[in-house]
Amino acid sequence: MAGLYYEQFDIGQVFKHAITRTVTETDNTLFSVMTMNTQPLHIDADFAAKTEFGQRLVNSIFTLGLVIGISVNETTLGTTIANLGMGDTRFPKPVFHGDTISVQTEVTAKRKSKSRGDAGIVEFEHRGTNQRGEVVCVCKRSAFMRCQPAANPA
Repeated sequence: MAGLYYEQFDIGQVFKHAITRTVTETDNTLFSVMTMNTQPLHIDADFAAKTEFGQRLVNSIFTLGLVIGISVNETTLGTTIANLGMGDTRFPKPVFHGDTISVQTEVTAKRKSKSRGDAGIVEFEHRGTNQRGEVVCVCKRSAFMRCQPAANPA
């Protein structure tokens, strides 16, 4: 499904994204190593086993990227000009290897661009949950979105 244009979003609109994703040990290790994050909570099983969690935690920035990424196909695929910012990002519960993440997105605000007539700003709240229904990630994101192209007369 192609992404939606600015005009196709309504405040209060909720997307329950069909795609889910099980996080693997490889995801976590590769992402942590690629981003130079040497936090032993993510990459050292022996260290993590001695913490209150008893196992490695999935890198929270991977979780954030996954939650937003899952939303793309049904919301912004090909219609985003740019992300303007992400704020109020929280990780209420940890993600572990083997957890399956599902995502819901709500449109919380929108306004036409003051500087570009062919674009608008849409604010989303993305909420990721694990297979137990626990919220593992919440993020508010502002996206600069294309307006629908004018219809071409025949």
